[in-house]
Amino acid sequence: MPAPLDPRLLRAFVAVAEELHFTRAAARLYVAQQALSRDVRRLERQLGTELFVRTTRQVTPTADGERLLPYARRVLQALDDLLAAFGQARPLLVDLNSPGLVTPRRVLHRARELAPEQELMARFESGLTGAAGELLAGRLDASFGRFAGLPPGLRAGLDHQPVRCEPMAVVLPEDHRLASLAEVPLDALAGEAVYAGAGNDRTPEWTGLARLLFEGRGIEVAPPAPLAVGDEEFQRLMARTRHPVLAVVDFPPLPATVVRPLVDPVPLSPVSLVWRKGLAHPALDALRRAAARLTAEEGWLRRPAGAWLPPADAAVLGLRD
Repeated sequence: MPAPLDPRLLRAFVAVAEELHFTRAAARLYVAQQALSRDVRRLERQLGTELFVRTTRQVTPTADGERLLPYARRVLQALDDLLAAFGQARPLLVDLNSPGLVTPRRVLHRARELAPEQELMARFESGLTGAAGELLAGRLDASFGRFAGLPPGLRAGLDHQPVRCEPMAVVLPEDHRLASLAEVPLDALAGEAVYAGAGNDRTPEWTGLARLLFEGRGIEVAPPAPLAVGDEEFQRLMARTRHPVLAVVDFPPLPATVVRPLVDPVPLSPVSLVWRKGLAHPALDALRRAAARLTAEEGWLRRPAGAWLPPADAAVLGLRD
């Protein structure tokens, strides 16, 4: 009688098959590379076939490796579903985009209150486009962002739940000509180049929203800049470029900067909770309940009179004029 397959071996195989790199696959699974290699070799011995062609430069699945991959994915998903059904689900990996965003963090905290027995672990993928690939690959479970800004090919494999129409703001150096205003009219930004993540391949949905907002207003999207990770680097880059930065009203204030709401009209950033189609997990259920309750309690989907929101985004959120 054949020995039963250890799910750990299948997870090791799937990670290598998707990353095509043993070091990256080991980092993804939080194991040593040597242990990962041993698990793959053990699976190959058990199945009696080579699963990868290994060279010093690349890792490529063999024909048997390609054949095994869809079966392994289905087995692992079935195991996750079984554990979830009996309250033994693995942790839910939730992308909050960045540490400073308030809306995703509040939803996560409420979900933890609603389901304290579940483990929800935060990740920071910078943008929904970057997170979408991780969601579809099963390396991430949920994220937040502008669902209408994703390419149709990515949206097809994802589900979403509208959460908030978040008023937008601009981050300014404290000595900027507009910093003394309590609110900044959009027309006052005419002639400015405003940074909105141009060139960051993880956040094109945000840059696209900015282009729609700035169109016909004499406002430029600032050219690509090095990706600033962390508050200190963000401040340093902002001090050098002097560009205003498009943000949301809850953006955390930083030294030597001010955050000012945008008005006339109030532009809205659409936020959805997004997850992979078919994902079943009790912590995802808690996350969806948390989002729905906060949306209702806070009136997060109400639009101020005359607010700006692209029609495509309004349609995706189920909002009507």
